[in-house]
Amino acid sequence: MLRMALIGCGRIGTKKHIEALIQNTDRIETVVLCDIERERAEKCAEIIEKRIGRKPEVEKDYVKILKRGDIDAVAIAAESGKHYEITMEALINNKHVLVEKPIALSTKHASEMIELSKEKNLKLGVCFQNRFNPPIQELRKKIEEGAFGKIHYGVATIRWNRNEEYYKQANWRGTWAQDGGALMNQCTHNIDLLQWMLGGEIEEVYGIIKNFNHPYIEAEDFGGAIVKFKDGKVGIIEGTTTIYPKNLHEKLGIFGEKGTVVIGGLAVNRIEEWRFKGEEGHPFMNLPDPDTVYGFGHIPLYKDFYEAIEKDRKPYISGEDGKKAVEIVLAIYKSALEGKPVKFPFNFSTNDMKGVILK
Repeated sequence: MLRMALIGCGRIGTKKHIEALIQNTDRIETVVLCDIERERAEKCAEIIEKRIGRKPEVEKDYVKILKRGDIDAVAIAAESGKHYEITMEALINNKHVLVEKPIALSTKHASEMIELSKEKNLKLGVCFQNRFNPPIQELRKKIEEGAFGKIHYGVATIRWNRNEEYYKQANWRGTWAQDGGALMNQCTHNIDLLQWMLGGEIEEVYGIIKNFNHPYIEAEDFGGAIVKFKDGKVGIIEGTTTIYPKNLHEKLGIFGEKGTVVIGGLAVNRIEEWRFKGEEGHPFMNLPDPDTVYGFGHIPLYKDFYEAIEKDRKPYISGEDGKKAVEIVLAIYKSALEGKPVKFPFNFSTNDMKGVILK
């Protein structure tokens, strides 16, 4: 049994991490829940008690939790700007870590997290749960089988809505110091899927960011980019939180010489186009949308994290995987700031955008 703590009981913690812990009670014991607002942790503890008959402890100070000897691993669902700090403290105290996206807000910090986990022989997993979506798994199989032949390009499109009320719920949202904008927060899942499917090393990124109608945040509500891979493939990214009047869809398209696949729905959860020789259509074209844009993937994500520790293997979504998506977003920011393509490798942070006023 893996003894685990959850740090952060806000929006994603309450909606998805708690359910994932409950559904994995045969392998994970939730020892303690932590949040700077104790009432939120108390509410989550009560939910768990009602479902499994045992109430986890509640704590405000995550440092106290990380120094305890009866906890093997932590899940971190605090604000993005705290991921690096909490993860490093957890690793120093010999805890395995499952951290929400983005892994960090700088290329340097992401690298430090990965290196320390290796030095300590601890697991570092990242919450890109959409990789577990059944249609995404089907697409991945086709790529690994070589069914596309030569892959030419891929397109990630995220057309969502976030209003002023959303940003007022937490003052860190939309800030350069603690979050970034639509690309880093809402779009990073699909950016991860795009780079995962296309694979290979990135040569350069050319990006543009705008703030069209969210004047109360510092960062972008729209971003577009061309991602050039060393092997010739091209990635195209369009991401926004400006769609009127509510979330529209999230799509991933992969296009090759022998195959075409487009996955859409609210959260890349339904196949829209599936074209290979002898295959026109797929059973997953009629799957329902999830209840939220977070999808269904946190439950298998937690199961995989447990098995990675038990079998001493890498998590399905490792720290290295988490860093790749962050690098793409930071490259877009750097490119937009400088007005030119960004060559890889590079160093950059959302803090480098401080003082930038977007229009």
